[in-house]
Amino acid sequence: MAVQILMPALSPTMEEGTLAKWLVKPGDAVKSGDILAEIETDKATMEFEAVDEGVIGELLVAEGAGGVKVNTPIATLLVEGESATATATASPPPAGKPAAATAAAPAASAPVASAPAPTAARAAAEGARIFASPLARRIAAEKGIDLASVKGSGPHGRVVKSDVAGAAPAVARPAPAAAPVATPPAAAPASASTVARMYEGRAYDEVMLDGMRRTIAARLTEAKQTIPHFYLRREVRLDALLAFREQLNTQLQPRGVKLSVNDFIIKACALALQAVPAANAVWAGDRILQMKASDVAVAVAIEGGLFTPVLKDAETKSLSKLSAEMKDLAARAKARKLAPQEYMGGSFAISNLGMMGIENFDAVINPPHGAILAVGAGIRKPVVVGDVVAIATVMSLTLSVDHRVIDGALGAELMKAIVENLENPMAMLA
Repeated sequence: MAVQILMPALSPTMEEGTLAKWLVKPGDAVKSGDILAEIETDKATMEFEAVDEGVIGELLVAEGAGGVKVNTPIATLLVEGESATATATASPPPAGKPAAATAAAPAASAPVASAPAPTAARAAAEGARIFASPLARRIAAEKGIDLASVKGSGPHGRVVKSDVAGAAPAVARPAPAAAPVATPPAAAPASASTVARMYEGRAYDEVMLDGMRRTIAARLTEAKQTIPHFYLRREVRLDALLAFREQLNTQLQPRGVKLSVNDFIIKACALALQAVPAANAVWAGDRILQMKASDVAVAVAIEGGLFTPVLKDAETKSLSKLSAEMKDLAARAKARKLAPQEYMGGSFAISNLGMMGIENFDAVINPPHGAILAVGAGIRKPVVVGDVVAIATVMSLTLSVDHRVIDGALGAELMKAIVENLENPMAMLA
């Protein structure tokens, strides 16, 4: 029986993808590690590698087909002793349409580079999915082998054919029965046809959603529905920072380095997270993870969406190092060339619309982050200094906070530390 090759999950947020390009054709012999196709995820175009060896039997999804759900069969692989007549009897879908996944299709998704898949035994102990090739799963099912007892020797601990070929049969553990949970029916959103009828007779252009826009819509809906946001607002005087920045840029000019206000904001947030470690945290479902390093994500707008590349260990890096790293990440984000490990993770995010003239706004938390800082434009305005009214450059900051992770007083302490760092920029270099 031919093995089905399934659409992999090439990033933790991927639910569907576009089969951008096939790099094999029916009859090609492949081995583990060979590149089978280029797949466009919600964030980037990535290569998909073969896990098992065999001969490509049939391509079930046409090149360029979009909206292919994860774990949908996209091709068949003939293993040793099989011929082309042994391929699945289901006829291939029309061009551009993915084959429908069957209930019996085994789960097979590529591991993410930033988080190696656990071994089968450890995965079962932790309640995670066991990573195994389709052929290994089939052999295990035929021989009655419990995959949780098998140590995988494949990439990132994946169980492959050779691991189960000589394994002794074991009694599979029955899955615990899940207690039914009564949930109220959710209000269904208006369908496309319903909305279209509302604008019948009016001219409009219809823009179909790509993978990135679908993911943004799903994650932000989840964020606003499930995260109890609250907001803290402060103003920060920028005059000392602007003067210090000008001085540094003059000294760094021979090296081709030019610091932005955003570079100082990243550094200020990173140091504040170290000064208030309880706020350097993420929500993990039934617990809070308090992070040791300050991994700060920064929103980068691109055509059709945005990325939030993460500057890891930001508290340890110089302003010039942060500036160079941010420029590189932003450039590759706009070209959609970031690897998943470069935009996943972090405990805190920054969204800066000040450069676009926005004075203040409220940002939506990017789960599982504990908070996000919305940065407005620096505005010249009168301020009271002692008993004197003076003109100063003032910037508005709004901290959106997940109340499950950070309480009001703790959020205020974090915001205070950020403001103090920005108003005393030389102290950040100490």
